[in-house]
Amino acid sequence: MRQRAISAAVLVPVLLVVLALGGAVLAAAVAIITVLAALEVFRLLRSAGHEGFAALGIVLALVVVLDAAFPKVLEGSGLLLVAIGIILAAVASFTRIDPHDGLQAWMATVFGALYVALLSFIIRLGQSAPVVPGDAPLHALGAERGWILLLVLAVWSYDTGAYLVGKSIGKHKFLTHISPSKTIEGLAGGVIATTVVIALLLVGLGQNPLHALVLGPLTALAAQAGDLAESVIKRAAGAKDSGTLIPGHGGMLDRVDSFVFAAPVVTLYVIALIR
Repeated sequence: MRQRAISAAVLVPVLLVVLALGGAVLAAAVAIITVLAALEVFRLLRSAGHEGFAALGIVLALVVVLDAAFPKVLEGSGLLLVAIGIILAAVASFTRIDPHDGLQAWMATVFGALYVALLSFIIRLGQSAPVVPGDAPLHALGAERGWILLLVLAVWSYDTGAYLVGKSIGKHKFLTHISPSKTIEGLAGGVIATTVVIALLLVGLGQNPLHALVLGPLTALAAQAGDLAESVIKRAAGAKDSGTLIPGHGGMLDRVDSFVFAAPVVTLYVIALIR
């Protein structure tokens, strides 16, 4: 617990500074996090018996993130880069003598790369989110910082709410074959916490807080699904944590697994339904 507190005391201020600076600094931070998470993913996949072409997968994930940071370089470049990555992974699989090994390596490479590359939606959210009105309480933050702050606090509020409620009154467990500690009460507590936090931040961003009635549960469920998805990978690999990078917290992927799924969900909702 002491290690966790010390690590959090160091990491949270760093994250807030990165968010405050935004722009290139934020993009660089997401790129670094993606590379570290990708290293852990391919290590886990190898332990689970699904060895891909790690170097190729890490490069593909990084390129997708960089593409999100520079969206105007080439129209539709994200899909094009994914297509090229799939092709290169397929060509690399030709080097495996056994076609079964080749197919497995191909699938593992593409999966590992695109899985962590979903973090690129953190950047895309900041670039595509609506402008914060001049009379909004959080107008000074701007669209990029304001909407990414909403994402970050929403995920954190889910984790905190689910943990506190689950620990205090959680009795009914679910999906115990993936994560034995998850409870329905914790899930409900996390959904409520996320919905309240998103409603408050929507008001701060000059938006109708009623969006939180849909965006709150969606974000909470996406965050929980992201956590469970990583648990599937770790259980298949026989690992407790994705790594040892952060004392008391495990690896980088352990810290961002909820964002992997929550970021694209929030981005889609904001782009489609919020003006």
